[in-house]
Amino acid sequence: MKQIAWILALWMLCVSPSWAGQADDPPAPGGDVASPESTNPDKPAVVSDPAGGKTQAPAPSSLANTADDAYDLKLRGLEERVNELKEKIFRTKARILQLQETMLTGSIGAGARAIIVHRNEMGGAFKLINVQYALDTQPIFKKVDVDGDLDDIEEKEIFSGNIVPGNHNIAVKMVFQGQGFGFFSYVKGYKFKVTSSYTFTAEEGKILTLKTVAFERGGITAKLEERPAIRYDIKIEKLTSERAKALQVKGEEAN
Repeated sequence: MKQIAWILALWMLCVSPSWAGQADDPPAPGGDVASPESTNPDKPAVVSDPAGGKTQAPAPSSLANTADDAYDLKLRGLEERVNELKEKIFRTKARILQLQETMLTGSIGAGARAIIVHRNEMGGAFKLINVQYALDTQPIFKKVDVDGDLDDIEEKEIFSGNIVPGNHNIAVKMVFQGQGFGFFSYVKGYKFKVTSSYTFTAEEGKILTLKTVAFERGGITAKLEERPAIRYDIKIEKLTSERAKALQVKGEEAN
């Protein structure tokens, strides 16, 4: 009987895979096991902050764009600064050239220049004892005769300089003393005061020479006391660099 039992047990072992099958591995809690997330270089990483929340770190491409924008902004600022400096240099050079022209020609740009000349054409019956000139209300020449030094001046330049283009006024006052003789002896010692004014126009790039001339009007038929008068002779010429230099030299010699 024992032999039959052993044979039966051996036969059961051969026909059955195992007395107790091995159990499958237990499933993960909660269902299927999640596979690891794939790495995406363009996807921003999620980082935890100390407070327990989650913040999204800037993507590499976003950081690159920000750096490029900052560089472009700085470059534009430098370009604007360079342009400002160029403009300042240009204005400075223009000012230097203008000053050089002023030193060489005695004028700023073309400008306008006026020359005022005093001339005395009165006869021997009148002695000039006092004269005053004013240009645009500003005195430019004043002289009182001392021992004939004023009356002996036939012609004298009393002003030469740059003036603003436009209208200007010259005012003149002359005092003559009668030197009557013969038929006109009655005027001896008399004083004749002559006042006059004249408006002239200074033109850009021109030299205006204004000659104020004291003369006797009316001829021999006019009364002696009515003869003293003043007229204005004008000459206008182009203000060239050569003419301006000549006037400057003349003015320096006169000073």
